[in-house]
Amino acid sequence: MQTFLQLVINGLMLGGLFAIISIGLTLIFGIIRLVNFAHGELLMVGMYLTWIGTSQLGLHPYVLAPPVVLVLFVIGVLIQRFILQPLLDARDAHVQIFATVGLSTALINLALLVFGADLYATPAPGVREAIHFGPFRVLIGQLVMFGCGIAVVVALHLFLERSYLGRAIRATAQHRAAAQLMGVDVRRIYIVTFGIGAACVGLAAVLVAPLYPTSPTVGTYFVLTAFVVVVLGGMGSLHGAFVGALLIGLVDSLSAYYIAPDLKEVVIFGLFLLVLLVRPTGLFGLGRGSE
Repeated sequence: MQTFLQLVINGLMLGGLFAIISIGLTLIFGIIRLVNFAHGELLMVGMYLTWIGTSQLGLHPYVLAPPVVLVLFVIGVLIQRFILQPLLDARDAHVQIFATVGLSTALINLALLVFGADLYATPAPGVREAIHFGPFRVLIGQLVMFGCGIAVVVALHLFLERSYLGRAIRATAQHRAAAQLMGVDVRRIYIVTFGIGAACVGLAAVLVAPLYPTSPTVGTYFVLTAFVVVVLGGMGSLHGAFVGALLIGLVDSLSAYYIAPDLKEVVIFGLFLLVLLVRPTGLFGLGRGSE
């Protein structure tokens, strides 16, 4: 029983990691209706920025959270404004998706050109130290990540529900044309939303970098799981993404121990397909808003 409970704790902590990465992805899809295939590469950019700040400037990674989040917000704004926005009225709506695929490839190759294919460990004093709760142990970095995941979901929910900009964002998600008729600048909303989604993944990068090595392809592993989390929870649902992340974290931890580490992805994607067969919109699926 003690082993099982420790695995559950590990799974919840891992779910917090998946949640903090998935929140920005589900926000972008929920508002802009765009599957951002460059999401993992934005995480990679944030992790490299964190590694530079810690290894070259001697700063603790958590101190770097505000500047990294700000830089990723600006990058997200620039991507939406100059790459995706000109394609907004394209006859084929899939052009924007192809643009994010191209951006993903470009960022990976740029990182290979600048940093090479080596793995970089981010110095982070204290982050990998364990806190013991009786017979159970949790890394400080995992606790911080789990807490930040909850905080980000709550903060985004309050922002979308209670602020004027948040209500404009929700109106755009529900009905783009009606929002425009009510005076909402939809293009501006899209720019701000993509920036917020990129900022979320910037925060995730700061929290992930001390626990995982940084490389040009580091985002690929995380984003594949993030897509499963987002679709499983219900694309566009913030609380669905969080619940889906915890579920995937638990499945990952338990299947790796009780079945086999090499087969945990099989179990995860098997569960993913099963849920979609029973409930195609995901656990907390939202209906697609009108254009």
